Amino acid sequence: MNHDSPNRIQPRSYYLGAALLVLVGLVIGLGLSAGFNVQLASKAERGALGAVTSSAAVPESPFVGVVDKALPAVVFVDVKKKLTRNEDQGAQDEFFHRFFGDSPNRRPQRVPSSGSGFVVDAEGHILTNNHVVSNADHITVTLNDKRTFKAMVVGTDPETDVAVIKIQGDRLPVLPLGDSDKIRVGDWAIAIGNPLGMLKGSVTVGIVSARGRSDLQIFGGTPQYQDFIQTDASINFGNSGGPLCNIRGEAIGINTAINPSGQGIGFAIPINLARHVADQLVAHGEVKRSGLGVELADLTPELAEGFGLDARQQGVLISRVFADTPADRAGLKRGDVIVEFNGQSVSEMQKFRLKVADTAVGSKVHLAVVRDGKRLAMPVTLADRTELRLVQAPGPPTREPAAGNVVVEKAGVRVRELTAAEKSEAEVQNGVLVIEVQEGSAAEDVGLAVNEIIEEVAGKTVNDAATFNRLVKDATTRGKPAVLLVRRGGNTRFVALRLGS
Repeated sequence: MNHDSPNRIQPRSYYLGAALLVLVGLVIGLGLSAGFNVQLASKAERGALGAVTSSAAVPESPFVGVVDKALPAVVFVDVKKKLTRNEDQGAQDEFFHRFFGDSPNRRPQRVPSSGSGFVVDAEGHILTNNHVVSNADHITVTLNDKRTFKAMVVGTDPETDVAVIKIQGDRLPVLPLGDSDKIRVGDWAIAIGNPLGMLKGSVTVGIVSARGRSDLQIFGGTPQYQDFIQTDASINFGNSGGPLCNIRGEAIGINTAINPSGQGIGFAIPINLARHVADQLVAHGEVKRSGLGVELADLTPELAEGFGLDARQQGVLISRVFADTPADRAGLKRGDVIVEFNGQSVSEMQKFRLKVADTAVGSKVHLAVVRDGKRLAMPVTLADRTELRLVQAPGPPTREPAAGNVVVEKAGVRVRELTAAEKSEAEVQNGVLVIEVQEGSAAEDVGLAVNEIIEEVAGKTVNDAATFNRLVKDATTRGKPAVLLVRRGGNTRFVALRLGS
């Protein structure tokens, strides 16, 4: 048997065939490359590929211009306040306990605090929050260029939480102010400030989430007049007093409040309101506000129906008129619904209060009210709110009822007549006292509580339990809720009590 040797020489035809195959492959490869327009890079070109970038310009963030324009005028406000344990008890208790112990004879201590602000004119006036600088013993302001100044308080307004402080300096950057009346929900909102007192010059971006927020409880002091801008631009402690800007780099608000338990919920004072307050603080050191001399309530559809109005009626309800005030002299009455103020429609209590307060003292304004279903024109001359004596206007004389009548209503409330001593203490002419509210009842649903006084039902005075029963039943028979005027402490409110058929 013959075996091939591993070192056996291959015939010439073998090599010729292999070379032919290589040549054919090369031709096919070049042809395909030409067909796909593929070019082979040289060795030098291959080495340079890693350094090649696009020649197209990278688009700039729209917020860079805002920051360039606004940030230089935003300042860090460092405050030291002298407080004892009895001052600001709730807010500072933990601070004093941790650092100063529990000595009852403790001397006043300087408590550090911080916030933000922004320069609004070349004279060095700075807008910030009242709660940042209130009770300040020493204020230091640091600009973004690291210049530091001592600041003085020009004026503060706790009722809006606006304050103006001032520094003396040259070449001060100024932040232009926008028009907060023109902002829309969905507009860009850029918050600038010094969160946590250490992250100076921080910028966060979001949108205007809502307008006209009110009835908020603000850490450091809840302002009486509220018309907040809500934003989801991140705001933290230390941002207070800094600007909320629009996309043009103008301040549209003063960052003021956060919701510690929520995310993306911050609040700013509209710059138009802040500017109005600041102008008065700079000019006079205080804010003069006008008043009508009334207590007000929002008109709900249930209350409108109870007063015999269309449930869609818009307006603000007068729940109390004080004696010898502009409202009393003009003839306004409890139960009137204010629907217009100087030709502008009225729909929200907080905004109406702001309109009245911001009108010059002594101005004659024109109200339109609805009373007993009729529209009336009521001119009123406004007075300085601080000079109003808010004493309840006297009602019609009433007989002295005997105490002790008790009644149980389907509404789930038990009432009795008031004694003379109780009426004197509560400063009321008439009414019945709530002595029981049954769990799960209609009375509980509308918020009635024990020891409240019901002065009226459906606009009619109540002197005894029998009258209360009759008036509530009359409203039920008409298919309407019974509108109760309820007093708790020194405040009154309307509630709509519906018993059903």
